[in-house]
Amino acid sequence: MAYEFERKQRIAVLGGGPGGYEAALAGAQLGADVTLVERSGVGGSAVITDVVPSKSLIATAEATNALAEAADLGVQFFSRGETGKPVRPEIAVNLAAVNKRLMGLARQQSEDMRAELVRAGVRIVTGEGRLDGSSAIIVSTSKEAGTDFDRVEADTIVVAVGARPRVLPSAVPDGERILTWTQLYDLQTVPSHLIVVGSGVTGAEFASAYTALGSKVTLISSRDQVLPGEDVDAARVIENVFKRNGMQVLSKSRAESVVRTEDGVVATLTDGRTIEGSHCLMAVGSVPNTAGIGLEEAGVQVTNSGNIRVNRVARTSIPNIYAAGDCSDSLPLASVASMQGRTAVFHAMGDAVNPIELRNVSSNIFTQPEIATVGWSQKQIEEGIAQGDIYKLPLKSNPRAKMLGIRDGFVKLFARTGSGTVIGGVIVAPRASELIFPLALAVEQRLTVDQVARAFTVYPSLSGSITDAARAMHIVL
Repeated sequence: MAYEFERKQRIAVLGGGPGGYEAALAGAQLGADVTLVERSGVGGSAVITDVVPSKSLIATAEATNALAEAADLGVQFFSRGETGKPVRPEIAVNLAAVNKRLMGLARQQSEDMRAELVRAGVRIVTGEGRLDGSSAIIVSTSKEAGTDFDRVEADTIVVAVGARPRVLPSAVPDGERILTWTQLYDLQTVPSHLIVVGSGVTGAEFASAYTALGSKVTLISSRDQVLPGEDVDAARVIENVFKRNGMQVLSKSRAESVVRTEDGVVATLTDGRTIEGSHCLMAVGSVPNTAGIGLEEAGVQVTNSGNIRVNRVARTSIPNIYAAGDCSDSLPLASVASMQGRTAVFHAMGDAVNPIELRNVSSNIFTQPEIATVGWSQKQIEEGIAQGDIYKLPLKSNPRAKMLGIRDGFVKLFARTGSGTVIGGVIVAPRASELIFPLALAVEQRLTVDQVARAFTVYPSLSGSITDAARAMHIVL
């Protein structure tokens, strides 16, 4: 008697960043035969050269700030000089040691993720991959491209190839003086004067961090204020903090070129002004790694910028091909990439899936203080795209903030007019990335401000400002 066994579904994942990692893990957990193709290491650029090392650097910057501001809380640091009198020591940052630590953390995270995939039964192939139609990936597994190949047949393909820093012809990075954010970790000493071109999230985060680490920083912003596109009140707070900390912010300025000199760099602005510095960080956006990987031949639609078009379950124009992460046309966040990876595999394998609602995604900017947002924005409410009421509560009125010496920040809530349903919010505070979760939960679960206000918060706590703001928006029945 002959028995027929159903063949395991074959899933091939191209790229091992947050999206690819989660896709591979989800597929293995659901019983699929999964192969992950990655050229540089599991975790991709997010873990190896971007999110993990950059946020580790920012953690060091926060520690430096905490020491510098300890005197405000009555804590003073002194050593004894030759005369026996107390001498206040300087705060010194050993950048070589800092970078060694954070790159070690990045490698360890990558190794932990790889080990998790191996335990789950995922086959990992190291090499350069490209689509071969809609049912296979061809991998060049030799350092000499074009010599050894591995062909991975698949029923479902998930493309998660990420993105790389955008390079301008007039400011080509050399890895020593003119740098992308992936090259900063080779620095051995803190730049004496760091010029940052670009005041978006990446530029603002590194400008904030290196100011705390002791660099003189000049931030070149082409817009009226830093962080264009973010909540206006939040961006204003951050810019004021930047300037108070000694950063030079050049608004409505655009860099025409950046060139290396004998011992530094010179940035020339379009209005003819020049700024001399020791180093320059180019933070002018990113480019998806989608060129030359067979997307066009497979029939996968991409945008003019090269990003892969996907729907709310991360599916592309080809039914069995999905895309996740910064290579897609969705929000370029690691959390979104991870959700896309899981959602793609759940959908492909017929498991229960909730289409991604980008409006419910919480995001954070790791400046000092941080900016966290979720849901509808104030701009959308003011433009009539969403109907809502707005309430803003300065953080300086919070008792815990006073105890911690926090001077800057606020909690802002947006609630649906009439029903009081929480539709969004903004938090500017230390660790805003942690404080935003109650608001993200409220938005996701459609809680009202009264329901949020009824939750008990610890007294004193920064989270108390969230319930205070919700209480102020009480809906009278």
